[in-house]
Amino acid sequence: MQPLTRWKVLSPHQNGLDNDLAVFPRVQQRMLSNRGIFDRDEGYLYLRQSGPLHSPFLLDGMQEAVDFINRILLEKRKIAVYGDYDVDGVTASALLIQVLRKLGADVISYIPNRFEEGYGVNQEAIHHLQSDGIALTITVDCGIRSPNEVSYAKSRGMEMIITDHHEPGDEIPDAVAVICPRKPGDNYPYKHLAGVGLAFKLADALIKSHPEQKLDARDWLDLVAIGTVADVVPLTGENRCLVKSGLDLLRKTDRPAIHALSEVSQIYPARINSRTIGFSFGPRLNAAGRLETADQAFRLMMSETLSEARLLAVELNDKNRQRQEVTRTIQAQAINDIGQDPLPMVAASAHASYNRGVVGLAASKVAEHFYRPAIVGAIDDGMIHASCRSIEEFNMIRALDQCAELMMKYGGHAMAAGLTISEENWPLLIERMNALAEEELEGIQLIPSITAEMELTLDYLRQSLLDEIAEFEPFGAENREPIFLIRNLTVVSSKLIGGGEHLSLKLKSNDSAFIDGVAFRQGNRQPELPEKIDVMGKFNKNVYRGQETLQLLIQDMRSAEAPA
Repeated sequence: MQPLTRWKVLSPHQNGLDNDLAVFPRVQQRMLSNRGIFDRDEGYLYLRQSGPLHSPFLLDGMQEAVDFINRILLEKRKIAVYGDYDVDGVTASALLIQVLRKLGADVISYIPNRFEEGYGVNQEAIHHLQSDGIALTITVDCGIRSPNEVSYAKSRGMEMIITDHHEPGDEIPDAVAVICPRKPGDNYPYKHLAGVGLAFKLADALIKSHPEQKLDARDWLDLVAIGTVADVVPLTGENRCLVKSGLDLLRKTDRPAIHALSEVSQIYPARINSRTIGFSFGPRLNAAGRLETADQAFRLMMSETLSEARLLAVELNDKNRQRQEVTRTIQAQAINDIGQDPLPMVAASAHASYNRGVVGLAASKVAEHFYRPAIVGAIDDGMIHASCRSIEEFNMIRALDQCAELMMKYGGHAMAAGLTISEENWPLLIERMNALAEEELEGIQLIPSITAEMELTLDYLRQSLLDEIAEFEPFGAENREPIFLIRNLTVVSSKLIGGGEHLSLKLKSNDSAFIDGVAFRQGNRQPELPEKIDVMGKFNKNVYRGQETLQLLIQDMRSAEAPA
């Protein structure tokens, strides 16, 4: 049996295996050193997630923002919170509006329509808000690249405060305050806060300026956890502390939205973790903005009764099913269009039938299917709005930079990007991107890789190890759930489950330790199973009908005699 992926095992760091980490169990020593932690005190801090949160007033512009908002509150003038249509933007909007209302603000929400307005601040929205009597617009999760729109607002007599975690452009908007830890000259110690994290910082600063209200910004950390995990920002440093505290709050919250989301996701609130957000809450909250508008997701986060929240959660659950079906349809058509004879270096497809809101999800699926950089676009009135997803061997944004003159606009990073291009220029873009990919990927075997924290024997897989692993939660970007390599396991039995799509195994080591394993979407590999296999897998607990068992969640497997 050949593996589906290239296998890697992280090498032990010499300076991470000295006496300073010896106070930790062996697996924790390796996991800490793999994360660049070699100091005992730093290790304790990391595992306890007990590091202090930085003062919000360390953010450049925070004092100016608080002073101006307080002036608007005193004058009883109207405020708008201008958010984004993704989970980060929706939770940031809900958090800031709820806090502002607690402080007596007359505040409304504005979230642009993905299909009619696109991402970010636009002049038509500014005109609408100013005409509606809004004196101050505060952006969350957007605005750092909107200097023209801020200037337009100012010319109309409306002031703006920008809070945004994205990379700024060459020109910083001339707003009352611009709160962005990535902007030049900002010395805030942590640069990776999500949009909702910055909204929390602003809320915290406002609350600190109103001690008479006896509010605590930490009461909104459940929303911070949802937005931060869903936006796939690094779960390191301050984000780790925010999400850890937020998850604790989610598990015992009285917020109607969380109870309703838990019900439709069939998850006990006490068992909510970062995976719950990433795979259950996040997709449902995102579904509304992908298919129509984010209004339902925002209203769910703002709901005050469980009955209202349940109705909205059920609607979002239905929308998510629609989103899944639309994504599958686009994925199937794109894969069919791209073909495999010969397979292009960049997998690209554009069609008028594609839904603009889900082309990014479809591009991810196409990139995964072919293990090639993928570009999937929706054609609309002579224009193509496309999303790009890449593989670790190919820098997507660097390639797009070399085709900049062909596109109306584009942006992103090495692994993901978005672009708008005329239908006329699309063939040339794809031709150029293929040429760039062929040059960059020449001689590279294009199959996905999987990386293990370390190699273990089966006797290590006990409840005590689960407890050690749990101390590294929450898992997410830059703190992935650990995968372990386990060699030379005997396949005692195997059976197909899930209609034959998945594979259930009972495995045994040479010293007669047993464990159950499940390999999702690998049912077709049952006929090639040898007597002994090596496994790359995650170790977790399976809960079924109230019964708990330890299991290996198998990511890949190969014949045991295969070379390391």
